[in-house]
Order: sequence, then structure tokens, then C-alpha cells
Amino acid sequence: MRRSIGSANTLHEAILKTLPRVIFAFILVSSLVAGCGHDLNTAQGVAEEFVDQHYVYIDIQKAKQYAVGLALVKLNEEIRLIAGQRIDVSTQKPKVNYSLLEKKESPDRASFLYEGTIRSDDGSTFTRKWLIAARKEGNQWRVSNFSESD
Repeated sequence: MRRSIGSANTLHEAILKTLPRVIFAFILVSSLVAGCGHDLNTAQGVAEEFVDQHYVYIDIQKAKQYAVGLALVKLNEEIRLIAGQRIDVSTQKPKVNYSLLEKKESPDRASFLYEGTIRSDDGSTFTRKWLIAARKEGNQWRVSNFSESD
């Protein structure tokens, strides 16, 4: 089947008309995906990033980036306790979801109570509560303490 020059021009015009919409949609979706991270300029954003790194991804080294004081001491102790344990990409990690139950905020201190649901590969599920305390260090929020309870 042969196309006439007129239909080729029409196709070209159609592409030129829809291309800006496609580019706009791509930029919009990209910005929404990029915007899904936590706002690290807020106490809650830092607390949730800490919870993600410590409890969801089980990456204590990354969690240390958001910690000061007693929280940092506790993380270093956890690292010491698991030294020699092989934890890598093949290690089975549980699936962890959490939600915010309560928050208390002031200009330089905040606390957040989260409830986490942990699902292991064997199908068992249990919940934990995590209390995360944060304080403002200069212009940045940092986790100053954390605790876990049933």
C-alpha cells in the first residue's frame, strides 16, 4: 500500500500536535514519582525516612545519616551486635508497612508514634509500635532517640 504525500503530511502534523502532550505527561509523571520521597526539611519527613531505612529496608548505615545522640549510639550498638552476620541481597527480609498513630511537634522537638505491620516469608504477621523522637540541629531535623514496643 502506498501512501500519498498528503497522508504523510497529515501523519506528521498529528505527531507534532500530540508530541507536546506526551512530553507534558512524561514530565508530570516523572515529577510525581520524584516527589514521593520524604521532605527532609521537616521533623516528620526525617522520622519517616529513618523508619524506612531502619525498619523497612533494614539498612542501619543509611539510618545513621538521620540520627544523633542516643539514636546514633543505639544504631552503632545494633551494628556491633550483628557484626559477622551475613546480610546481603539474598537475605530474606520481611515486608513492612507502617502508619502514623500520633505526633507531637514544637519548634525544635517532635515525637512520632508509628505502628508497623511486619509480614515474614513464612506467612506470619505481627505488629510493633515505634516511637521516634526528633530534634532540630541547626537547620536540620535529626532523630535523637527511638524505641520499639509490642
